[in-house]
This record gives sequence, C-alpha cells and structure tokens, in this order.
Amino acid sequence: MSILIERKHTLSMKKIIVICGPTGIGKTSFAISIARRFNGEIIGADSMQIYKHLDIGTAKPDIEELKQAPHHLVNYIDPKDDFDAGKYVKAADKIIEDISARGKIPIIAGGTGLYIRALLHGLFRSKPICKQTISQLTRELEENGTAQLYQKLKNSDPAAAEKIHPNDSFRVIRALEVCQTSAQKISDQQKQHNFKNLRYNYVKIGLTMERGKLYERINQRVDEMLDRGLLNEVKTLGRNGYSFDLKPMQSIGYKHMAMFLNKDLDWEESVRLFKRDSRRYAKRQYTWFNKDKDMNWLKPSQFNDAEKLIKEFLT
Repeated sequence: MSILIERKHTLSMKKIIVICGPTGIGKTSFAISIARRFNGEIIGADSMQIYKHLDIGTAKPDIEELKQAPHHLVNYIDPKDDFDAGKYVKAADKIIEDISARGKIPIIAGGTGLYIRALLHGLFRSKPICKQTISQLTRELEENGTAQLYQKLKNSDPAAAEKIHPNDSFRVIRALEVCQTSAQKISDQQKQHNFKNLRYNYVKIGLTMERGKLYERINQRVDEMLDRGLLNEVKTLGRNGYSFDLKPMQSIGYKHMAMFLNKDLDWEESVRLFKRDSRRYAKRQYTWFNKDKDMNWLKPSQFNDAEKLIKEFLT
C-alpha cells in the first residue's frame, strides 16, 4: 500500500484516543480528564474491570469518577462467563460506533495490551473454526478436567501455553483446535500476523514514570485495597458461589486473598506476594507496550502535552 493510499485509508476511519500503561500509574483519572476536555466517553480495556462484583481488587472507577465521565465495558459480564479478546473487540466496536454517531470521542483506557492491540489491528485466524474439533476438546475438558487439557497444550504449543492461564479453558481449547486442524501452531500464526491490519485511526498515549516511584505507588495501592476490604470482598464472592478456581478469581489480589482464606499462606506472606506480583505485572505491561513504535510516552503530570497531541490529532 502506498503512503498516499494508506493515509487516505486512515483518514476515512473513526478516530479514537488510547490511554494505556502499567497498573497503578493513574490511567483512570488521566482518561477522565481527557474525556472532560474533549467531550469523550471512556471504554475500558481492562481484562478484570470488565467483570461484575470484582471491585476493590480491580481498582475500578469509583462512584465519583463514574459521574465525571461515562464509562463502558466496566461491570460488563459475570465472573462465571467466558470472555476473550475477540468478544472484547465485538463489544468495543459497537460502543465506538454509538459514541461516534453521537458526535463524541471514544477513549480507550486500560492496561490489557492484547485487548488494545486486537481492537486497533484485529485478530488473526487462518481458517474457520472446526466445530467438530471444538466439540471433541470440550468433551475432553468435561471428562478429564482443565489441567489435563492444559498439559496437552503445553506439549503441543509451549509458547501459546505460556500466554494462557491454566484455568482459561476457552483459550486452551481454541489453541488446541488450531494445533489439531492446522499445519501451524497458533503461536506461530500470531507471530507472522503480528497484528498488522489497521481498524481505527488512533493516537496512543502511554503513561510512564520512574520505576521505583511506580513500585512505591503499587505497594501503597495494595495497602489501600486491603484497608478498603478486599479480603471481605473475596469472602463474599466465595459465599455467593464464585469458586476460587474461576479464571477471574485467579487474578492478582484475588488469588492471594483466596490462598490466605484456604490457609495456604499466612497473612504476611499473602500480602508480600500480592505486592510482588503486582510489581511484576507492571513490568510485563511495560515490556508489552514498549514494543509499540507508535506510542507517545508521557508522565501523568504532562496533561498539557497530551492535550496538545490530541488536539492536533483531532484537527
């Protein structure tokens, strides 16, 4: 595609603003400020905030923040429901269409890099799903459990298994289906595709700060979550029938509280691991977002620079 044709193609697309970065850096408040300044509405791009009932440990926008700007794809599905990047893209596409039709600006805000990349560039499949293989794998899941199926994936496509949670049966089955019906592994297909398509015209802002300062913020936020009652939230979820083995309940914070409640860890160790794993997650997010060549890195305090960048993009 020539540069001229590519530019015309981009100009014909809907414009969206993307605010991303590591956990604990202040994406919510920054996105709200952008939304208020540019008449926008926020679409969450967080694989945990999308679940209902998981509030404290996911650092969802609070009541006051929700009043300041409309939010979408927060408190969207039940923790027992399957959800993936493909479903996220379908839901976000509809919301972007609606926001744009009302003359407002869609603002994607969150730290789940796969959701953001899939929305901007699409997901890849070399051929339609083989329903027969999916049915067979589903039967294996019901008969033998998730662990055995996950081990099967580790043997077939170790690279894919590393990126999929052992309890995420939906993605495990999809990856195995590709292995069994294609000459290529799903990890190789994704590597070759590399999300090269373009679905929206966007400006992407990544929030950053000195690593030590961010880690201090993360540690402090964990303490605040515990003070607000995260342990009681996890207890309540358990009493309401949400198994600690569910994928969302295995996320950072929730699994640590569950391990304490199950007496697998004492309190001090569960808190220590909660903080450590939160810091490690931030590091992984940086690694993911640093691969984006079109990222505009700004500190949370550089709102004026973000404002200028967005104004030029929207003009």
